[in-house]
Amino acid sequence: MSTNYVRPNPDELLNQVQQEAAQQARGKLKIFLGYVAGVGKTFAMLEAAHQRRAEGLDVVVACVETHGRPETETLLRGLEVIPRRQIDYRGVTLTELDLDAVLARRPQLALVDELAHTNAPGSRHAKRYQDVLELLKAGIDVYTTVNIQHLDSLNDVVARITGITVRETVPDYVLDEAHELELVDLPVDELLQRLTDGKVYVPEQASRASRKFFRAGNLSALRELALRRAADRIDDQMRRYMQTHAITGPWPAGERLLVCVSPSPLSERLVRAARRLAVRLNAEWFAVYVETPGQTNLSPAARERVTHNLHLAELLGATAMTVTGSSAAEAIVGFAHTHNITKIVAGKPLRPRWVELLRGSIVDRIIRRSGDLDIYVISSAAEPAETSRPLAAQRQPHPWRHYGWSAGMVAAATLLGLPLRPFINPINLVMLYLLAVVIVAVRLGQRPAMLASLLSVVAFNYVFVPPYYTYVVSDAQFLLTFAALLAVGIVISTLTAQARAQAQAAQRRETHTAALYELSRDLAAAATPDTIGRIVTAHIRRVFEGQAAILRPEPDGETLRPCNTAPAFAANETSVAAWAFQHSQPAGRGTDTLADVRGTYLPLQTEQNVVGVLGVNLKAETGRLAPEQWRLLESFANQTAQAMRRVQLVEAARQAQLLRETEKLQTALLNSISHDLRTPLASITGALSSLRNDAAFLDAAARTLLVDTAWEQSGRLNNLVGNLLEMTRLEAGATKVKPEPCDVQDLIGVALAQLGHRLGNRMLNIEAPDDLPLVPMDFVLMVQALVNLLDNACKYSPPDTPITIRAAATPTEFLLRVSDQGSGIPAGERERIFQKFYRAQAANGVSGTGLGLSISKGIVEAHGGRIWVDNNPAGGAEFTIALPLKMEAAP
Repeated sequence: MSTNYVRPNPDELLNQVQQEAAQQARGKLKIFLGYVAGVGKTFAMLEAAHQRRAEGLDVVVACVETHGRPETETLLRGLEVIPRRQIDYRGVTLTELDLDAVLARRPQLALVDELAHTNAPGSRHAKRYQDVLELLKAGIDVYTTVNIQHLDSLNDVVARITGITVRETVPDYVLDEAHELELVDLPVDELLQRLTDGKVYVPEQASRASRKFFRAGNLSALRELALRRAADRIDDQMRRYMQTHAITGPWPAGERLLVCVSPSPLSERLVRAARRLAVRLNAEWFAVYVETPGQTNLSPAARERVTHNLHLAELLGATAMTVTGSSAAEAIVGFAHTHNITKIVAGKPLRPRWVELLRGSIVDRIIRRSGDLDIYVISSAAEPAETSRPLAAQRQPHPWRHYGWSAGMVAAATLLGLPLRPFINPINLVMLYLLAVVIVAVRLGQRPAMLASLLSVVAFNYVFVPPYYTYVVSDAQFLLTFAALLAVGIVISTLTAQARAQAQAAQRRETHTAALYELSRDLAAAATPDTIGRIVTAHIRRVFEGQAAILRPEPDGETLRPCNTAPAFAANETSVAAWAFQHSQPAGRGTDTLADVRGTYLPLQTEQNVVGVLGVNLKAETGRLAPEQWRLLESFANQTAQAMRRVQLVEAARQAQLLRETEKLQTALLNSISHDLRTPLASITGALSSLRNDAAFLDAAARTLLVDTAWEQSGRLNNLVGNLLEMTRLEAGATKVKPEPCDVQDLIGVALAQLGHRLGNRMLNIEAPDDLPLVPMDFVLMVQALVNLLDNACKYSPPDTPITIRAAATPTEFLLRVSDQGSGIPAGERERIFQKFYRAQAANGVSGTGLGLSISKGIVEAHGGRIWVDNNPAGGAEFTIALPLKMEAAP
């Protein structure tokens, strides 16, 4: 027996490995699925919990509804129950799952009953299934229960079966992501008997339920739905197993579905039908709304339905998009071709047949243009009159003054043509009315333009067609003129209104595009998070007419602080921003999490991590954001996240460069001081070694010479180490300047005394007037700075040349100059000469670490002064120190 083997797709295997790695960090979800209340879901969940507890798992009851059933209450015994959170709502105390308490307790397994439950207002999440998702993300396993009628994609099917619309629903992806699905089944007859015995509801509720919901036909149909759903899951698991293990099978070609979304309430049913079809076909699917010129002036209720339907599609797993076009059918088919759609799902028209004959059917036009696309037409029962009104009735009404202006334009055209009546053929005067129709269509819209067309015919007949000022037509050819004028006027008004609407739609798109371009352009030049915060808040204030703030994590990674100095939100909303940051999900107003607050918080997500949170506070009268507005806000958040990431990368690159420079400095330091450290150490060691081992052979003069040599070299070593330590203190900011009034003569004298023998027999020229003022300085530090300059002059000038020290004062500064007659400083090295470890090209053969001038520069600048070097005209270099004569003491 042979087995077909197909090599697995590497990309699919990699994706599966990544998903499994992500799942290991998450908790595992087990759902006990039933077809109706009373089949024993909670009982089965508690029994399974006792088994897991017996295996040694840490199990807690987060939320279980017993409904007064004794057998359920008995199973609760022996399990730890976390107290529920109490919420006061309109004078009534409600109890809900305490999510924070469960997260703080961190059990291995938590029991959460009634997955589709709607939380009380004021809870963190609107739905209990969102609480469960947060528990799973925290790594806690969850057992939960749900009935099939609460599945979102089956909501309309259940409504048709039972006649009752279930308001509490769970998105299908929650069941799809469950680690295990256990079907809890009970024959219909046994369930009805339990209902009669009062084991499901109390007697009054049982009687009412048996008449409405718990009918045998309803229960059988719901049971079939539950069984089918469980079978679909098993089939999906088998298919994934076969694909993973490279077992060949009749895999269908990849399908892609498109469902047409509109403002009609029936569109919600289409979305759910498309979801069920996509699941059966294992297909990717799109929900597309086409904004045509006729749909630019929809009423707020119609726009809200479009937003709701697109949001529902996204919740069910679709990619929701809004496109524009002059024809819905052309736009849908064009989108299908560009996105490789294979099947289109549309709704069966509900308009009367005569309306379709006059105005056409979108479904018919899609079918004619579809080519090789498969078209699925979903039928539905008629809706109540108020929900199935034609789209025209759902548009924004035109103000009555528009119709008044329309009549006024016709009257103006009539008055303009009246003086011309004796001279111009009446048929030519029709152009005046057509001009009025065009102006009205451009300025006021389609309906006022159509009224203008009708009034134009009436006015033309009454004023310009003989006999005048009557509606009698003496010449039958004018009847054709009337018809042509009315038809052309209506066509012109319709086309002009469509062009106007298309221009408005294009203007909105251009506004969004320009807003994104301006934001990206401004962010490109931003170099700090605070600058990014100011730019983003300014753009959001202009585009959305709201306030905004960017919150970044503190070094502890938990606390958030605003980048800009004036956050637009109350302090109590910081917890909402923290939740969005920690869970990488939007929260706040317009979302399903903590929606009672004023602000909307979007995580700034990059490919690596979340770098912050964008908080937006829109006007109170602003309702739910339209899909295109929400996408624009998300684009703002994405641009901001990328800018923040870029700043982080720039800072990381700067730190890396600094680290490399530090390593280079360390290398240079070792290379520079290794010889200078070894030389005095070798001399000291040699001198001491001779004194220790050869003292008997040395006379007094030789011993004195060796001691002097060791002393001299130890002083040199001490000076070298002192320079290194002083440089370290300057860079660390540990050197504190303590200015006091000092005498310049004392400064020069102490510096020369410290140099001692290093000056040798060198001639010194000191030019210091006796009337110099006392200069505020830290005496010890300035002595060291002057010693370094004098030592540098000694090293880089011939020993038989003089060194000159000049002191002078201006009204604001004290100037101290040290000049030598050496080779001078090349022009290209005058700035670099003060860098650490830098030594001039003329330093060959001169010992030193290259730190003296750098230390002097640091000391002078710490005093608020300046230091620079120039070349003497007669040769040599001249270093100048300038210190302010007024200096405040350091704190």
